[in-house]
Amino acid sequence: MTVASNSGPRVAVDGDRLRLSGSWTLDHAAAIAQALRSAPQESCPIDATGVDRLDSLGVVQLLRHARRTGSFSDAIEFREDHLPLVTAIEDVTDDRPRGKREYGFAAAIGRLGFAVADNWAEIVALVSFLGESLVKLLRMAREPRRFRATATVAHMEQVGLDAVPLVALLSCLVGAVIAFRGSNILADFGATFYVVELVSIAFLREFGVLLTSIVLAGRTASAFTAQIGAMVSREEVDAMRTLGLDPVDVLVIPRLLALVVTLPLLTFIADVAGLLGGMTVGAYGLDIPPQAYFARMDDTIELRHFLVGMAKAPVFAIVIALIGCLEGLQVKGTAQSVGERTTSSVVQTISLVIVLDALAAIWFMQMDW
Repeated sequence: MTVASNSGPRVAVDGDRLRLSGSWTLDHAAAIAQALRSAPQESCPIDATGVDRLDSLGVVQLLRHARRTGSFSDAIEFREDHLPLVTAIEDVTDDRPRGKREYGFAAAIGRLGFAVADNWAEIVALVSFLGESLVKLLRMAREPRRFRATATVAHMEQVGLDAVPLVALLSCLVGAVIAFRGSNILADFGATFYVVELVSIAFLREFGVLLTSIVLAGRTASAFTAQIGAMVSREEVDAMRTLGLDPVDVLVIPRLLALVVTLPLLTFIADVAGLLGGMTVGAYGLDIPPQAYFARMDDTIELRHFLVGMAKAPVFAIVIALIGCLEGLQVKGTAQSVGERTTSSVVQTISLVIVLDALAAIWFMQMDW
């Protein structure tokens, strides 16, 4: 048994339990630290029902002791009148400055392992969320009254119509750059006229859908995460559940459907803008008249190139919408969490879109399509 003072904190070993008594307050901070250092450092239940007085410092010290010994916070039994204080403090007990970053091979391997585990957890959560969304879509098909047409149209305007100028401008400029740089290389072989196929095939198969998806990943996925995350932090999502509303039906499905409809349309606009950018460079920089440019396109470009690009658009739309909504629902309720999840959604969507586009390009190449 360790006694700090007559009215101070006391720790007694009772079999496999620690029994606490006395006053665990700021006035006895040094005695609390001494008492916990002298207590057994292995994991064991802690009975704090005998504590007379308890303040925030006492709660923090006990929770950190439990964490240090490998116990869970619920292994500590508090008095009923102390539980509100414990509940209020429990979530912030580990908000301490992090230690200095460790360097070396072992530390690097450790960080790599944690990163792999975190990424795997994100993949599992995304696949699970995809399954839940598909189930809710099938339920909505059976129960059309669940469909929210007004919200879907509003999101279509936000993610589709409002993005048209940006997508068209970027695609036109990229098409012009590809035509200009490609013509410099092709001119060395006397094949400047083949810049028509270069721009057309590149945009119809890859650049049109990829540029559009990257723009929407940065513009729309972040907006979805911030909007839903703000609702989570204001407890509006909990209020929906209290009212018997499904957050997936109300928040996720309208955004998912809006993006699935608008991304192929934006991809078509990006294709047209990219081709016009290439034609502009051809007409004013390469002495290829527009009539000859379009005639060359009509002779050499096949429908399959356009279909390959358009087939990717719904897949990329599902990825962007699901990641944006999932990250928003995972917000913990603080402004910092909203910012972290918004950044994570943008990084994940752009990375996954590029990876899927590369895999699709390899697959279509192997299929000779």
